[in-house]
Amino acid sequence: MCRHLAYLGPEEPLGRLLMEPPHSLYRQSWAPRRQRYGTVNADGFGVGWYAEGDPVPARYRRAGPIWGDQSFADLARVIRSGTFLGAVRDATVGGAEGEAAAAPFAKGTWLFSHNGAVAGWPHSLAPLVRSLPPADLLSLEARCDSAFLWALVLNRLRAGDDEAQALADTVLEVAAAAPGSRLNLLLTNGGTITATAWGDTLWYLTGPGHRTVVASEPYDDDPRWQEVPDRTLLVAGRTDVLLTPLKDPRNDLASAPSEEPRT
Repeated sequence: MCRHLAYLGPEEPLGRLLMEPPHSLYRQSWAPRRQRYGTVNADGFGVGWYAEGDPVPARYRRAGPIWGDQSFADLARVIRSGTFLGAVRDATVGGAEGEAAAAPFAKGTWLFSHNGAVAGWPHSLAPLVRSLPPADLLSLEARCDSAFLWALVLNRLRAGDDEAQALADTVLEVAAAAPGSRLNLLLTNGGTITATAWGDTLWYLTGPGHRTVVASEPYDDDPRWQEVPDRTLLVAGRTDVLLTPLKDPRNDLASAPSEEPRT
């Protein structure tokens, strides 16, 4: 279900990472190498990027497959950025919601993407609706699980949580409400990249020149790619990557002492 990538480093043309490598995000739209669920990511795509001196990112999103958009190929050749996030989508319901459901979602300085699926959507997350302000529900870009996850994350960010706390708490809350969900989240504020590995693949690459790439799968065979263990939170800057285990709420239930019957 989807592939995504975030880059942080010196300015590069978007296409240098998204389209040119032998196993780029562009190629992953029809031939991913490590995707565990689904085979073709043709239900939309998008990219968000930051221009120098402007903290609010721009976005380009479409409902169709990335390989069918010649305009994007041309834009990606010339647009340069030091931080960008791209995604190709395999919808749970093919083609559902169109362009509005394609990542990245955005608000303020943030860009967000979700690779995965919420088990039992939408009924499984009905109890979490009450945690969101009504205005946030009414302003959802799309009626899909990814848009709802973004609303949960954004609500925590607005309340003052940092990116790592917002992603971690959202994943644990959703995993408890909908066991079996796949919750690989990807978030950038233009200066850092925060991500979770929860049910699907996640990799990162650091290189010379203070650059970091976080992606669903490697876009080439560089031996420096490192796989992120499942159930892990990743926080990356231009020079360092921090990995922190995430506690699976199902383990808490399994280890909890049973209550003795009362008489």
